[in-house]
Amino acid sequence: MELEHSSRKKEKSKAEERKKKKKKQQQQKEKGEGMALQWIVLSYIVAVEAAIALILTIPLPKAVKSRIVALVSMILQPAISIVPFAGFQLLDIYWKNEHRLMCTSDICTAAERDRYEKSIYKAQRNVIMCVAACLLYWCAYRICKYHKEIQDLEATEKRYKDM
Repeated sequence: MELEHSSRKKEKSKAEERKKKKKKQQQQKEKGEGMALQWIVLSYIVAVEAAIALILTIPLPKAVKSRIVALVSMILQPAISIVPFAGFQLLDIYWKNEHRLMCTSDICTAAERDRYEKSIYKAQRNVIMCVAACLLYWCAYRICKYHKEIQDLEATEKRYKDM
């Protein structure tokens, strides 16, 4: 009899621990603590692309500028994977927006309405980050391409002058 009673107590305590753990996870999810890994990665990518675009547009001596452009050109080729990554993130945001539960009526509590608005703001921030990643990649690519075209034109001009 005592064994049954102690085993029931253990089962109840385990069930209560599971409920507490689940409740804690739900609270953390509701708070939206932290960013998801893909958004952290994308924010670092945007920061690096902005730094690259800034470095490419700074007036530097010709030799230094050509080496920087050559280095960035080599980096840009494998970095094209940023564009489809941002595109898939945009599709994910769109899908989540289409399937999000609306909380605009009087039935919703203030906390639910706040959570809904917070998720909308996060989605808007993430869309801006995806667009910025694609736009900055394109800017860096075009700057490098223009620099190479200018070098080719200068080489052509030099050949014509030598003739």
